[in-house]
Amino acid sequence: MKNFVTGLALGAAAFAMTTAAHAGATLDRVMEKKAMVVATNSGWPPQSYLDDSNEMVGFDIDVSTEIAKRLGVEVSFETPDWATLTGGRWQGRYDLGVGSVTPTKARAQVIDFVGIYYFSPYVYVLHKDSTAKSVEDLKGKIIGVETATTSEDFINRRLEIDAPGLPPVEYKLEPGEVRTFADSMLPFDDLRLGPGVRLDAVIAPEQTALNAIKNGYPLRILEGDYAFREPLVVIAEKVDPEWTAKVGGIIEEMKKDGTLSSLTTKWYGKDYSAN
Repeated sequence: MKNFVTGLALGAAAFAMTTAAHAGATLDRVMEKKAMVVATNSGWPPQSYLDDSNEMVGFDIDVSTEIAKRLGVEVSFETPDWATLTGGRWQGRYDLGVGSVTPTKARAQVIDFVGIYYFSPYVYVLHKDSTAKSVEDLKGKIIGVETATTSEDFINRRLEIDAPGLPPVEYKLEPGEVRTFADSMLPFDDLRLGPGVRLDAVIAPEQTALNAIKNGYPLRILEGDYAFREPLVVIAEKVDPEWTAKVGGIIEEMKKDGTLSSLTTKWYGKDYSAN
């Protein structure tokens, strides 16, 4: 019994030492290097994308840059695939993820939600010549979604957003077929060919849909009926609570001083920063 208790105590002490050694690891690394690496997307306008000069621009880029400014560090960007960005276990390759990520119960197991920085309605997008006037008109139709996203979870009736105070998700649509795409703009490329040619509708963030329409895609948003509305969070690896708290405090400051309101309005034409 004595040996068991002694061993248990030694094990607890070793665990405490290991935990202490890792506490603040990301925060220390960023502040010592005066540099922060952000994981994001490279082809998701207007959230984040490469412009004609091959520079990263967009709402998420501006948010990342502002966080870095308030930390007093430089920022650089990496663009891993979506599963890597949201899957955690980054092994120090990235310090933050700023990619308009939805907090879900599954993701909460592998990444930290640093803070909600804006909200996004997901909408039904149609070809402009579509005769559909309601969600009921899309019953049995071919619906396009980006793979490994909340729109795919929604259409498959398995969406579990992990945020307090949100109303339950309502599933009104019964699709005939669901087609998935590896990129946020690829479903729109199929939809632009005409209603029913390849797709009948796409479920996507309102901001993405409006940007596609602004850029000449012959599409329209189904009026009066959102698919669902979700919060978007900055994320971090589950290794450093001090880092999560530090950046979370900066996001709160950006909400209170109107920075996030200004940035959402700049990129989306609307203030999406408030719940």
